[in-house]
Amino acid sequence: MATVSSSSPSSPWPNPNPSPDPTSPSDSHSHHRDRGDDADSLDSFSSMTLTSSEDPNHNPDPIQTPSSPPAPDSPATPPPSLLHLSFNQDHACFAVGTSRGFRILNCDPFREIFRRDFDRGGGVAVVEMLFRCNILALVGGGPDPQYPPSKVMIWDDHQSRCIGELSFRSDVRSVRLRRDRIVVVLEQKIFVYNFVDLKLMHQIETIANPKGLCAVSQGAGGSMVLVCPGLQKGQVRIEHYASKRTKFVMAHDSRIACFALTQDGGLLATASSKGTLVRVFNTVDGTLRQEVRRGADRAEIYSLAFSSNAEWLAVSSDKGTVHVFGLKVNSGSQVKETPPIAAELTRSSSSPSSSLSLFKGVLPKYFSSEWSVAQFRLVEGTQYIVAFGHQKNTVVILGMDGSFYRCQFDPVNGGEMSQLEYHNCLKPPSVF
Repeated sequence: MATVSSSSPSSPWPNPNPSPDPTSPSDSHSHHRDRGDDADSLDSFSSMTLTSSEDPNHNPDPIQTPSSPPAPDSPATPPPSLLHLSFNQDHACFAVGTSRGFRILNCDPFREIFRRDFDRGGGVAVVEMLFRCNILALVGGGPDPQYPPSKVMIWDDHQSRCIGELSFRSDVRSVRLRRDRIVVVLEQKIFVYNFVDLKLMHQIETIANPKGLCAVSQGAGGSMVLVCPGLQKGQVRIEHYASKRTKFVMAHDSRIACFALTQDGGLLATASSKGTLVRVFNTVDGTLRQEVRRGADRAEIYSLAFSSNAEWLAVSSDKGTVHVFGLKVNSGSQVKETPPIAAELTRSSSSPSSSLSLFKGVLPKYFSSEWSVAQFRLVEGTQYIVAFGHQKNTVVILGMDGSFYRCQFDPVNGGEMSQLEYHNCLKPPSVF
């Protein structure tokens, strides 16, 4: 049986969102049929503990650069191996989990903000940031994990220590943070907690999800939209917590390999294990709004990312190429109204199609596909994740080999992107 124990006050650690949540806990309680109402139903949840020495009035400070730079790795000490990479919610920073700890880096300008290397163990397989707040979620991993892989540790970098934990009976695959919620993803279950008191709000069963696929909306002031795999191959589940509705979408025939949400949760991009097509859906009604083609050969899609205004979609795969596609829908999930001539120009520039598109319905679908506007070539086989930079028409690419690229694409002429900068995020900060 699950146990919840705490000797601390009801709000024992920083509230990342002092403003009231537009979706009250009672809404999710009254709707979701598979929400955990009692301890006996939490078959994947073991225990939850909170430290008791926290100041309930303490508010998280923005991450600050340490007064003295972190010491570079000793020449005699081999660099740590990289276990994890992830962007924060607005793609301004990214987190690196290593065999010795974790690091937080800024994208533009590129610089290491801070690092934490642990004395014993040290392996961190998940580092989830909360914008630029001092609160992080950590999960141990690698050959010598710092924490059990079945625990989510809530780290307060203001105090340089863990202030809470969530324990499970199986390994944690991923974690997603909002200012009001913590979402923990296991192999076949997802748990949603209230951030302030770690109260369980909702649990969801999924098909086998070894990658820990899950996405949550991050729009300022908006209620949460959560997307995860459904219970069938190729199916995605969309939870709208404000309207208390669940939507199932059969996005692909084969299993879901990757997906991404817009910040407001209005649009969802999905890719399957085939990796040839990417589909964009309206999350409210589940309708297919657009379909673009990455290529003809099977590929493993590593990441998908919308630009902030949902004008562009970036895709990375094991083929060593990052593609940028032009989208016809905006962040409000509405089709852009354009005159016929303007629409034709848009198709020819931002959504290139095959010149044989006139034969649509006669020739295979491949010939009428929408292709990427811009591309950037990388090392084939290395895993890369991608996001749009804060400067216009820029893309940031992170590689599991430690590489950092910032590139720029031409939104009119397209073609190969130009590389603006390259760094290795595992090198000592003195070389930056």
